[in-house]
This record gives sequence, structure tokens and C-alpha cells, in this order.
Amino acid sequence: MNARTIEFVEVGPRDGLQNEKQLVSTADKLELVRRAIAAGARRIEATSFVNPKKVPQMADAEEICAGLPQVDDVTFIGLVMNQRGAERAIGTKRIHQLGAVVVATDSFAMANQGQSSDDSVAIAQDIIKRANAAGLTAQATIAASFGCPFEGEVAEGHIVEMAKRLSDAWPVEVGLADTIGVANPAHVARLVSKVREAIHPLPVRVHFHNTRGTGLANVWAAVDAGAETVDAALGGLGGCPFAPGAAGNVASEDVVYMLERAGIGTGMDLAKLIEASQWLSECMGRKLPSMVAQAPPFPKAA
Repeated sequence: MNARTIEFVEVGPRDGLQNEKQLVSTADKLELVRRAIAAGARRIEATSFVNPKKVPQMADAEEICAGLPQVDDVTFIGLVMNQRGAERAIGTKRIHQLGAVVVATDSFAMANQGQSSDDSVAIAQDIIKRANAAGLTAQATIAASFGCPFEGEVAEGHIVEMAKRLSDAWPVEVGLADTIGVANPAHVARLVSKVREAIHPLPVRVHFHNTRGTGLANVWAAVDAGAETVDAALGGLGGCPFAPGAAGNVASEDVVYMLERAGIGTGMDLAKLIEASQWLSECMGRKLPSMVAQAPPFPKAA
């Protein structure tokens, strides 16, 4: 029995695939969802409701939702950037939670969503209210919390204030996203601690990219600082179409291996995750960034 647990969110079907040039079929996306559920995932970012001209990989959002399996204890998340996206997600009747995104800097907010940073917060607050009015829940994520591809360093106090504003709308949590993979463990520990204190009793979720090889160290620092929920993508796929140089998410199987070996429960079945990652590698036609899926099992089964 693990002394501590975290909540695991599989983001592969959305953030793992959104930046892939090779279009992935709706059937394969749904198979990815089914395999994530079989491996233990109980919160899954299933798709995003964005402009298909800007993110072609997510053009089948409604079709994905129509094919999602009905599992009583699984929460399907739909990423939305604006009120139109929120209404589309609500209209599917299959999304349980809206994922609103705010952006820490004006330059990135304009590139990502065509709005200012302040406007992104106001819109996210409205999305949360719309979700609640429709009988759904909502989460909010601060993109570029640890650094911006256009403006560079982002002040920690600015992120804390954004988190406070978001918490006023009562999402289920506030997420801190290292969209371009520039965070380091010391920075992560400080910011998670500050945001936790600022938004208590709401929990902090974290979302890391492994662009510079610090992703797993940042997950550990965040969990050690009290983050309660961790995003990861099967195989380590991922990237942002509007963030130059953004590379893959931390890999689900790598995160689960690290945390479980350290006595922190995730609720995930590592063997099934590895099997799913190997299937995804075949589906994508290339080796994926995950390390654990390429290594021999440890400890070996009796």
C-alpha cells in the first residue's frame, strides 16, 4: 500500500496528438482512449474543441465524443479556448469536464488564442460558469507558467495572481503548464508552493513537457511540493502548434514508473501502459520518446 497517492490525467488523445502532422484516425484515437482506461486512467483529456483549420488533428472532436466508451467512473475532459468551444463541448453530452486555458503572457495569448492574457482569464472564468450551469465541472490551466516562447521569463507573482483570479470562479483545480519545457525543479517547487497557498483549498495540477530533459525531475519537484494531480501523455508525444520549439509531454509510463517505485500511488497499471505505448508506436510508425517502454521490465515478474 502506497502511503501517498496522486491523481493521474492521461492527455495523450488531445495534447499528445494535436501537433502531429500525420493525421491519426478517429478509430485509433478511440482505441488510445480505450487502452488508457484499461491501464487505469480515470481522467482523460479526450479532445479539444478548437478551429479545425488551425489544429486539423482535432477536427473530429464531435466524432470522438460520439464514440467514447461509457464508463461510470471515467471523466472525459474537452479542452476549450472560448465560449464557442464550450458550447460545442457541452452539446456533445459526452464531455464531463471543460478544460479552460489561460496564457501567462500577451504575446503567447495572441498566438494561441487571439486575445490578451487578461482576456484569457476573463473568458476562462466564463467557461467555468457555463460548465457549472450545464451540470459539468471545469478545470483551468495557466499555459507558459514557467516561461514564454516569445517573452522569456515570467514573474512568479504574476502566475500566482492569475491563479487567484481563476480560483474565484471555482474550477475543480488550477493547473500550471510548462508549455515549452523550460522549467527546473527549484522553480517548480517554489511556484507550486506559492500557488497552493494562494488558492487553498483548491488543488494544483501540473503539466510538463520534456523539451529540455527536465520533465520527470519537474514532476517529482511538483509532487514533493504538494501538487495533487499530474498530466502525462502515453509515449511522451505532444507539442503546441503555437509555441515554437515545444516538444513532447512527459511520458505516462515514465511518470508512473518513477512515482510508483518511489511509493506514490497513481492507480495505473504500468505493464498495460507499456503495452499501450508500444501499440501507439506502431500506430505512429516510429519510436516514441518514452524511456520505460524501451527498457526491460524491472523488477522482473516472478
